Amino acid sequence: MADRYEIALEIIDGPFSASSWQRAYGDVLTNAAMEWSGLDWDWREFSWGLLFMVAFPSEDEYLAWRNVPVVIAALDAVPDPVNGLVFHRGWGGTSGSGEPRRGKPLVGAGGAELPEPVEDVLDDVVADVVREATGDPTVRTAACA
Repeated sequence: MADRYEIALEIIDGPFSASSWQRAYGDVLTNAAMEWSGLDWDWREFSWGLLFMVAFPSEDEYLAWRNVPVVIAALDAVPDPVNGLVFHRGWGGTSGSGEPRRGKPLVGAGGAELPEPVEDVLDDVVADVVREATGDPTVRTAACA
């Protein structure tokens, strides 16, 4: 909506769970949001942590809420203070909806060369041994024919 400034905060699990952080600081954040002109809020729990979505009438009200000391203290206390707090403009976080983040691909997935089939390698070895033993360079195995 044009008359709302929506923000989504991802609180990612760290040395302790984001849900335990929410039990300690969730009410502080939501109460402060409603006191500072908040229009709507929602908490969603996922396997990786939490998503806190909050809407304000404008960006100025959001910035005022963001600078309230209790909000600063709560956000400073997230489970992973280095990488565990991500802000997104809009409702729903990174995916643009209430859906959780998708898992990252495995490191190197699909990047490794597939091994050669053992039968082909054995056929080549057998053909080389037969060629060498007989001295006939035209010897081929069934796989080579």
